[in-house]
Amino acid sequence: MWRYVVPLIVFATMSGFFVVGLQRNPNYIPSALIGKPIPQFSLPSLTDPSATVSTETLQGQVALVNVWGTWCIECRHEHAFLVELARAGLPIYGLNAKDDRGAALDWLAALGNPYVSSGFDPEGVAIIDWGVTAAPETFLVGRDGTILHKHISPMTPQVWQRDFLPLIKEQCGASGCTFLAAVGGQ
Repeated sequence: MWRYVVPLIVFATMSGFFVVGLQRNPNYIPSALIGKPIPQFSLPSLTDPSATVSTETLQGQVALVNVWGTWCIECRHEHAFLVELARAGLPIYGLNAKDDRGAALDWLAALGNPYVSSGFDPEGVAIIDWGVTAAPETFLVGRDGTILHKHISPMTPQVWQRDFLPLIKEQCGASGCTFLAAVGGQ
């Protein structure tokens, strides 16, 4: 009898893992930074090397931090949507990683610049503290400087509506965020 029961149990267990696996988002990788303050960093600005983009730059506002590079094909795929969000008034800060300054400036000149400011991280040192595994990655930062969400892969309207907008609405609350209605938040 056991020779029939054991394979059945193994089959049922494997089927359960398969079904659970199909329901998971393949782009979701848990981040140890969710609910924690953003990492301490200070980088020269991509567009003005005498200025800095730092932890303090992000304090006191709801904002996105987008890790990008001209070498990143998927960054190009999301870029137009980031420009659209920025035009609606959403503050987006960039971390330009492992890139050439000239190539990055040419990219922004040609495709539009969605960033309030973009930190230039040519060696990719700062992104290590952010737990970045690959570009593009986008973080939602709360007013208190806490990381609320991390998304790996290109930002799309669907991802925006499903994952980011509800958290932004929660952050903005009654005090509101001036950009909220323009980015689909009513």
